[in-house]
Amino acid sequence: MEHKRVTLFAGHYGSGKTNIAVNYAFYLKNLGYDVSVADLDIVNPYFRTKDSEAELLAAGIPLISSAFANSNVDLPALPQELYSLVERKDRYAVMDIGGDDRGALALGRYTPYILEENNYEMVFVANFYRPLTQTPNDALEVMREIEQACGIMFTAIANNSNIGWETSPYDVLKTVPLAEELSQMSGIPIIMTTAENNVALDLSEKLEGVFPMTLQKKYFDIKHV
Repeated sequence: MEHKRVTLFAGHYGSGKTNIAVNYAFYLKNLGYDVSVADLDIVNPYFRTKDSEAELLAAGIPLISSAFANSNVDLPALPQELYSLVERKDRYAVMDIGGDDRGALALGRYTPYILEENNYEMVFVANFYRPLTQTPNDALEVMREIEQACGIMFTAIANNSNIGWETSPYDVLKTVPLAEELSQMSGIPIIMTTAENNVALDLSEKLEGVFPMTLQKKYFDIKHV
C-alpha cells in the first residue's frame, strides 16, 4: 500500500471512518512515520478521535480537534493548528472528515492546500450494513455529495462493512461484491477491507488487503453495557 502524506477518511454517518482514522494513524506510526491526526467532524459530537486522545498521545501522535469535542457544545469551530497539517510537509497527516456532505463542508477551507501539494489519499469509507448505504448506488450517491461539498474527488474505497461485535468473517466477505461494484461504478480502487483484529485474522487467508483494527474504547463500552 502506498502511503500518501495526507490521508482523509470520509463517509456516511456511522460508516466507521473515525475508528479507521485512529487505527491508520497507529499503523503509520508503527511504520516509523511522524504522524498527526485531525478531527474535522463538526457534525457528530459522539464518536470522535478525541475518544482515543490518551492512546494517541502515549504513542507520540498529536491530535488536533475542536475545543468543543466531547462537550455539550457542537459548533463549527476548527482550531487554527489544522493549517499546519496541510502547510508542513515534514510529517504525515490523517484527517477524520465529518459525515455526509454537510460534514465535508468543513474540509473546504483546506482543499486548495491539499490539491496543490497533490500528495493525498481521499478514502470513501463504505459500510453496506448502514441503512442509507446498503447498495452500491446509494453509496455512490453519498460519495458524490461529499465530493461536491469539499471539492476533492475520492481516490480510494475502504470497505468497512460490519455489524459491530456480532460481525463474522462471512458478514464481511458477503459485502466484497458490493464494494467491487462500487469500485467499478466510481472508477477508484478498494484500498482496504477493514475488520476487528480477530475477524481480520480469520479473513487474512480468504481475502487480500485486510486491515486489522482495534475498536475505540467508547465503541467497546457501548457494545458491552
